[in-house]
Amino acid sequence: MSDVNKIVIVITRGLDDERSSVAWSVANGAIASDLEVTIFLVSAGVDWVRRGAADNAQLNPLDQPMKDMIQTVIEAVGQILVCPPCGKMRGYSEADFIDGVDFAGSVAMLAVVKEGAATLSF
Repeated sequence: MSDVNKIVIVITRGLDDERSSVAWSVANGAIASDLEVTIFLVSAGVDWVRRGAADNAQLNPLDQPMKDMIQTVIEAVGQILVCPPCGKMRGYSEADFIDGVDFAGSVAMLAVVKEGAATLSF
């Protein structure tokens, strides 16, 4: 068994897909299990961290509100990375994102994978 306690969760789904809720819920579970979490947002997934986007979203009524799950990742000093081309294609700049989010491409995410992180994709 590896001594690495890291996970990378790639989220490709946006505000209209319940799989996003599952991804953020898994990230929160990973934090509760003492894993270091890196979220890599691509495609429509980048919409989750646009200022105000998650404020009223709750795709699964049995989950916490999306805003709370995202905030849990940020407070746990988890990395939230946004694919620069995906954000730019939607007209976003770093100023459009909530605090604690970075424009960083696949190289930054893969650096965590090279350290032995497990990966999940939603």
